[in-house]
Amino acid sequence: MKALVTGATGFVGSHVAELLHKRGYEVRCTVRKTSNLRWLENKPFELVEVSFSDPESLRQAVLGVDYIFHVGGSIAAKNLDAFIKSNRDGTKNLLGAVLKYNPDVKRFLYVSSQTVAGPSDSLEKPINEDKPGKPLTSYGKSKKAAEEEVLKLKDKLPVTIVRPSAVYGPRDEGIYPMFKLAKQGLGTLVGFNPQYLTLIHSDDLARGIIDAAESQKTIGQTYFLSSEEAYSWDKVYDAMKKGLNKKNILLIKLPHFLVLGIAGISEFFGKFSKKPPIFNYDKGIDFIQTYWTCSVEKAKRDFGFRQQVSIEDGVKNTLDWYIENKWI
Repeated sequence: MKALVTGATGFVGSHVAELLHKRGYEVRCTVRKTSNLRWLENKPFELVEVSFSDPESLRQAVLGVDYIFHVGGSIAAKNLDAFIKSNRDGTKNLLGAVLKYNPDVKRFLYVSSQTVAGPSDSLEKPINEDKPGKPLTSYGKSKKAAEEEVLKLKDKLPVTIVRPSAVYGPRDEGIYPMFKLAKQGLGTLVGFNPQYLTLIHSDDLARGIIDAAESQKTIGQTYFLSSEEAYSWDKVYDAMKKGLNKKNILLIKLPHFLVLGIAGISEFFGKFSKKPPIFNYDKGIDFIQTYWTCSVEKAKRDFGFRQQVSIEDGVKNTLDWYIENKWI
Protein backbone atom coordinates (compact mmCIF):
# COMPACT_ATOMS: atom_id res chain seq x y z
CA MET A 1 0.00 0.00 0.00
CA LYS A 2 1.10 3.55 -0.72
CA ALA A 3 0.18 6.48 1.49
CA LEU A 4 0.48 10.23 1.05
CA VAL A 5 1.03 12.33 4.18
CA THR A 6 0.69 16.10 4.08
CA GLY A 7 2.23 18.01 6.95
CA ALA A 8 4.87 15.33 7.48
CA THR A 9 7.48 18.02 8.17
CA GLY A 10 5.49 18.90 11.30
CA PHE A 11 4.92 17.36 14.70
CA VAL A 12 1.87 15.13 14.15
CA GLY A 13 2.47 14.40 10.46
CA SER A 14 6.00 13.14 11.07
CA HIS A 15 4.71 10.60 13.60
CA VAL A 16 1.98 9.45 11.20
CA ALA A 17 4.53 8.98 8.40
CA GLU A 18 6.85 6.94 10.62
CA LEU A 19 4.09 4.67 11.89
CA LEU A 20 2.84 4.08 8.35
CA HIS A 21 6.34 2.99 7.36
CA LYS A 22 6.50 0.64 10.35
CA ARG A 23 3.23 -0.90 9.19
CA GLY A 24 4.69 -1.62 5.78
CA TYR A 25 3.36 1.29 3.74
CA GLU A 26 5.35 3.07 1.07
CA VAL A 27 5.20 6.67 2.25
CA ARG A 28 5.12 9.83 0.16
CA CYS A 29 5.30 13.21 1.89
CA THR A 30 4.47 16.67 0.60
CA VAL A 31 7.00 19.42 1.27
CA ARG A 32 7.18 23.11 0.45
CA LYS A 33 10.19 25.06 -0.80
CA THR A 34 10.55 26.58 2.65
CA SER A 35 9.98 23.36 4.61
CA ASN A 36 12.35 22.35 7.39
CA LEU A 37 13.09 18.69 6.65
CA ARG A 38 14.64 17.83 10.04
CA TRP A 39 12.05 15.13 10.85
CA LEU A 40 12.29 13.55 7.38
CA GLU A 41 16.05 13.41 6.95
CA ASN A 42 17.45 9.91 6.37
CA LYS A 43 13.94 8.45 6.30
CA PRO A 44 12.79 6.10 3.49
CA PHE A 45 10.12 8.52 2.28
CA GLU A 46 9.44 9.93 -1.17
CA LEU A 47 9.31 13.73 -0.99
CA VAL A 48 7.15 15.73 -3.42
CA GLU A 49 7.31 19.53 -3.51
CA VAL A 50 3.85 21.13 -3.74
CA SER A 51 1.96 24.35 -3.22
CA PHE A 52 -1.52 23.92 -1.79
CA SER A 53 -2.60 27.14 -3.47
CA ASP A 54 -1.73 25.59 -6.86
CA PRO A 55 -4.00 22.57 -7.56
CA GLU A 56 -1.92 21.37 -10.52
CA SER A 57 1.19 21.08 -8.34
CA LEU A 58 -0.69 18.46 -6.30
CA ARG A 59 -1.04 16.05 -9.24
CA GLN A 60 2.22 14.22 -8.63
CA ALA A 61 1.48 14.00 -4.92
CA VAL A 62 -1.87 12.23 -5.23
CA LEU A 63 -1.17 9.99 -8.22
CA GLY A 64 -0.97 6.28 -7.42
CA VAL A 65 -1.46 6.41 -3.66
CA ASP A 66 -4.01 4.23 -1.85
CA TYR A 67 -4.45 6.37 1.26
CA ILE A 68 -4.21 10.13 1.79
CA PHE A 69 -3.63 11.55 5.26
CA HIS A 70 -4.17 15.31 5.16
CA VAL A 71 -2.43 16.45 8.32
CA GLY A 72 -0.98 19.70 6.97
CA GLY A 73 -2.32 23.18 7.58
CA SER A 74 -1.69 26.37 9.54
CA ILE A 75 -1.85 26.52 13.33
CA ALA A 76 -0.88 30.21 13.41
CA ALA A 77 -2.01 33.06 11.16
CA LYS A 78 -2.56 36.80 11.47
CA ASN A 79 -6.30 36.74 10.77
CA LEU A 80 -9.26 34.58 9.79
CA ASP A 81 -8.72 35.13 6.07
CA ALA A 82 -5.19 33.76 6.30
CA PHE A 83 -6.40 30.71 8.23
CA ILE A 84 -9.19 30.12 5.69
CA LYS A 85 -6.78 30.37 2.77
CA SER A 86 -4.49 27.75 4.26
CA ASN A 87 -6.82 25.35 6.02
CA ARG A 88 -10.03 25.47 3.98
CA ASP A 89 -8.76 26.41 0.53
CA GLY A 90 -5.69 24.16 0.75
CA THR A 91 -7.94 21.23 1.68
CA LYS A 92 -10.36 22.08 -1.14
CA ASN A 93 -7.52 22.16 -3.68
CA LEU A 94 -6.16 18.83 -2.47
CA LEU A 95 -9.61 17.23 -2.71
CA GLY A 96 -9.96 18.61 -6.24
CA ALA A 97 -6.67 17.01 -7.23
CA VAL A 98 -7.78 13.68 -5.76
CA LEU A 99 -11.07 13.78 -7.69
CA LYS A 100 -9.23 14.60 -10.90
CA TYR A 101 -6.18 12.35 -10.68
CA ASN A 102 -6.95 9.61 -8.14
CA PRO A 103 -10.73 9.21 -7.74
CA ASP A 104 -10.38 5.54 -6.74
CA VAL A 105 -8.35 6.31 -3.60
CA LYS A 106 -9.17 3.92 -0.76
CA ARG A 107 -9.43 6.68 1.84
CA PHE A 108 -9.01 10.42 2.29
CA LEU A 109 -8.53 11.14 5.99
CA TYR A 110 -8.62 14.73 7.21
CA VAL A 111 -7.00 15.64 10.52
CA SER A 112 -9.12 18.41 11.99
CA SER A 113 -9.21 19.68 15.59
CA GLN A 114 -11.28 19.58 18.77
CA THR A 115 -11.45 23.37 18.47
CA VAL A 116 -14.05 22.89 15.70
CA ALA A 117 -16.51 21.77 18.37
CA GLY A 118 -15.56 24.27 21.04
CA PRO A 119 -15.36 23.57 24.79
CA SER A 120 -17.68 21.23 26.64
CA ASP A 121 -20.31 22.38 29.12
CA SER A 122 -19.19 20.35 32.12
CA LEU A 123 -16.84 17.63 33.30
CA GLU A 124 -19.72 15.14 33.28
CA LYS A 125 -20.64 15.93 29.67
CA PRO A 126 -17.59 15.82 27.39
CA ILE A 127 -18.41 17.02 23.90
CA ASN A 128 -19.23 14.37 21.30
CA GLU A 129 -19.71 14.19 17.55
CA ASP A 130 -23.47 14.79 17.76
CA LYS A 131 -23.07 18.35 19.00
CA PRO A 132 -22.96 21.07 16.31
CA GLY A 133 -19.56 22.72 16.08
CA LYS A 134 -19.23 26.11 17.77
CA PRO A 135 -15.60 27.13 17.31
CA LEU A 136 -14.41 30.06 19.41
CA THR A 137 -11.35 30.98 17.37
CA SER A 138 -10.31 31.80 13.82
CA TYR A 139 -8.28 28.59 13.74
CA GLY A 140 -11.29 26.52 14.81
CA LYS A 141 -13.53 28.27 12.28
CA SER A 142 -11.08 27.55 9.46
CA LYS A 143 -10.84 23.88 10.42
CA LYS A 144 -14.64 23.68 10.51
CA ALA A 145 -14.75 25.21 7.03
CA ALA A 146 -12.23 22.59 5.86
CA GLU A 147 -14.36 19.80 7.34
CA GLU A 148 -17.31 21.12 5.35
CA GLU A 149 -15.27 20.88 2.13
CA VAL A 150 -14.40 17.26 2.97
CA LEU A 151 -18.00 16.30 3.73
CA LYS A 152 -19.26 17.87 0.50
CA LEU A 153 -17.48 15.03 -1.29
CA LYS A 154 -18.48 12.13 0.95
CA ASP A 155 -20.66 10.72 -1.85
CA LYS A 156 -17.77 10.85 -4.32
CA LEU A 157 -14.78 9.94 -2.14
CA PRO A 158 -14.35 7.66 0.91
CA VAL A 159 -13.60 10.37 3.48
CA THR A 160 -13.03 10.29 7.23
CA ILE A 161 -12.45 13.17 9.66
CA VAL A 162 -10.66 12.93 13.00
CA ARG A 163 -10.59 15.70 15.61
CA PRO A 164 -7.63 15.37 17.98
CA SER A 165 -7.77 16.98 21.39
CA ALA A 166 -4.70 18.83 22.64
CA VAL A 167 -1.65 16.82 21.55
CA TYR A 168 1.73 16.39 23.22
CA GLY A 169 4.78 14.23 22.68
CA PRO A 170 8.32 14.24 21.25
CA ARG A 171 8.96 17.05 18.72
CA ASP A 172 6.03 19.15 19.92
CA GLU A 173 6.79 22.87 20.01
CA GLY A 174 3.33 23.95 21.15
CA ILE A 175 3.34 22.67 24.72
CA TYR A 176 7.15 22.68 24.90
CA PRO A 177 7.44 26.02 26.81
CA MET A 178 5.38 24.52 29.64
CA PHE A 179 7.78 21.58 29.95
CA LYS A 180 10.75 23.94 29.81
CA LEU A 181 9.33 26.09 32.59
CA ALA A 182 8.49 23.02 34.67
CA LYS A 183 12.10 21.87 34.52
CA GLN A 184 12.98 25.22 36.07
CA GLY A 185 10.53 24.50 38.86
CA LEU A 186 7.74 26.82 37.72
CA GLY A 187 4.29 26.42 36.22
CA THR A 188 1.24 28.54 35.45
CA LEU A 189 -2.46 27.97 35.96
CA VAL A 190 -5.11 30.06 34.24
CA GLY A 191 -7.75 31.44 36.58
CA PHE A 192 -8.47 30.47 40.16
CA ASN A 193 -10.77 27.50 39.55
CA PRO A 194 -9.74 24.05 38.28
CA GLN A 195 -9.64 23.53 34.51
CA TYR A 196 -9.98 20.17 32.80
CA LEU A 197 -8.87 18.89 29.42
CA THR A 198 -8.45 15.71 27.45
CA LEU A 199 -4.95 15.16 26.05
CA ILE A 200 -3.53 12.70 23.56
CA HIS A 201 0.06 11.54 23.19
CA SER A 202 1.45 11.61 19.65
CA ASP A 203 1.86 7.80 19.63
CA ASP A 204 -1.82 7.26 20.43
CA LEU A 205 -2.85 9.90 17.91
CA ALA A 206 -0.80 8.49 15.02
CA ARG A 207 -2.17 5.02 15.71
CA GLY A 208 -5.74 6.33 15.95
CA ILE A 209 -5.42 8.26 12.68
CA ILE A 210 -4.20 5.23 10.73
CA ASP A 211 -6.67 2.82 12.35
CA ALA A 212 -9.52 5.18 11.47
CA ALA A 213 -8.40 5.27 7.84
CA GLU A 214 -8.09 1.50 7.59
CA SER A 215 -11.57 0.74 8.99
CA GLN A 216 -14.53 0.33 6.64
CA LYS A 217 -16.90 1.52 9.38
CA THR A 218 -15.47 5.03 9.41
CA ILE A 219 -16.28 6.13 5.85
CA GLY A 220 -18.17 9.42 5.88
CA GLN A 221 -17.77 9.73 9.66
CA THR A 222 -16.16 12.15 12.13
CA TYR A 223 -14.36 11.11 15.33
CA PHE A 224 -12.73 12.68 18.35
CA LEU A 225 -9.35 11.24 19.34
CA SER A 226 -8.13 11.94 22.86
CA SER A 227 -7.40 10.43 26.23
CA GLU A 228 -10.24 8.51 27.78
CA GLU A 229 -9.79 10.45 31.03
CA ALA A 230 -10.14 14.18 31.56
CA TYR A 231 -7.18 15.67 33.43
CA SER A 232 -6.93 18.67 35.68
CA TRP A 233 -3.82 20.77 35.16
CA ASP A 234 -2.80 19.80 38.69
CA LYS A 235 -2.64 16.17 37.54
CA VAL A 236 -0.58 17.14 34.48
CA TYR A 237 1.88 18.99 36.69
CA ASP A 238 2.01 16.03 39.08
CA ALA A 239 3.09 13.89 36.10
CA MET A 240 5.74 16.49 35.26
CA LYS A 241 7.05 16.44 38.82
CA LYS A 242 7.32 12.67 38.68
CA GLY A 243 8.95 12.73 35.25
CA LEU A 244 11.47 15.35 36.34
CA ASN A 245 11.98 13.77 39.78
CA LYS A 246 11.09 17.07 41.41
CA LYS A 247 9.49 17.40 44.82
CA ASN A 248 7.62 20.51 43.84
CA ILE A 249 6.74 22.86 40.98
CA LEU A 250 5.68 26.35 42.01
CA LEU A 251 2.33 27.02 40.33
CA ILE A 252 1.43 30.64 39.67
CA LYS A 253 -2.24 31.41 39.06
CA LEU A 254 -2.90 33.99 36.37
CA PRO A 255 -6.26 35.80 36.36
CA HIS A 256 -8.21 35.73 33.12
CA PHE A 257 -7.86 39.46 32.50
CA LEU A 258 -4.08 39.16 32.67
CA VAL A 259 -4.00 36.20 30.25
CA LEU A 260 -6.19 38.08 27.77
CA GLY A 261 -4.11 41.23 28.21
CA ILE A 262 -0.87 39.41 27.46
CA ALA A 263 -2.55 37.70 24.50
CA GLY A 264 -3.73 41.04 23.12
CA ILE A 265 -0.29 42.60 23.45
CA SER A 266 1.32 39.61 21.74
CA GLU A 267 -1.18 39.86 18.88
CA PHE A 268 -0.58 43.61 18.50
CA PHE A 269 3.18 43.30 18.18
CA GLY A 270 2.72 40.25 15.95
CA LYS A 271 1.19 42.52 13.33
CA PHE A 272 4.60 44.06 12.78
CA SER A 273 6.48 40.78 12.35
CA LYS A 274 6.72 38.49 9.33
CA LYS A 275 5.58 35.45 11.29
CA PRO A 276 2.21 35.38 13.08
CA PRO A 277 2.42 35.09 16.87
CA ILE A 278 1.71 31.67 18.33
CA PHE A 279 -0.02 33.29 21.32
CA ASN A 280 -2.72 35.78 20.34
CA TYR A 281 -6.11 36.89 21.63
CA ASP A 282 -7.80 33.80 20.16
CA LYS A 283 -5.38 31.59 22.07
CA GLY A 284 -6.14 33.59 25.17
CA ILE A 285 -9.84 32.82 24.72
CA ASP A 286 -8.94 29.14 24.40
CA PHE A 287 -6.84 29.25 27.55
CA ILE A 288 -9.55 30.66 29.83
CA GLN A 289 -12.13 27.93 29.09
CA THR A 290 -12.92 25.58 31.99
CA TYR A 291 -13.60 22.36 30.06
CA TRP A 292 -11.75 21.26 26.92
CA THR A 293 -12.98 17.69 27.10
CA CYS A 294 -14.29 15.31 24.44
CA SER A 295 -15.58 11.74 24.29
CA VAL A 296 -13.91 8.92 22.34
CA GLU A 297 -16.82 6.49 22.73
CA LYS A 298 -17.66 6.60 19.02
CA ALA A 299 -14.03 5.86 18.03
CA LYS A 300 -13.92 3.01 20.55
CA ARG A 301 -17.10 1.54 19.14
CA ASP A 302 -16.36 1.89 15.42
CA PHE A 303 -12.67 1.02 15.14
CA GLY A 304 -11.50 -0.08 18.56
CA PHE A 305 -9.60 3.04 19.56
CA ARG A 306 -8.21 2.96 23.10
CA GLN A 307 -5.76 5.16 24.93
CA GLN A 308 -2.55 3.21 25.38
CA VAL A 309 -0.20 5.90 26.73
CA SER A 310 -0.97 7.07 30.28
CA ILE A 311 -0.43 10.69 31.24
CA GLU A 312 2.49 9.65 33.47
CA ASP A 313 4.23 7.60 30.76
CA GLY A 314 3.47 10.17 28.06
CA VAL A 315 4.84 13.11 30.04
CA LYS A 316 7.97 11.11 31.00
CA ASN A 317 8.51 10.08 27.36
CA THR A 318 8.13 13.68 26.20
CA LEU A 319 10.42 15.08 28.88
CA ASP A 320 13.07 12.46 28.13
CA TRP A 321 12.98 13.42 24.45
CA TYR A 322 13.29 17.13 25.22
CA ILE A 323 16.23 16.50 27.52
CA GLU A 324 17.95 14.05 25.14
CA ASN A 325 17.64 16.52 22.28
CA LYS A 326 18.76 19.44 24.49
CA TRP A 327 15.53 21.36 24.15
CA ILE A 328 15.41 21.75 27.92
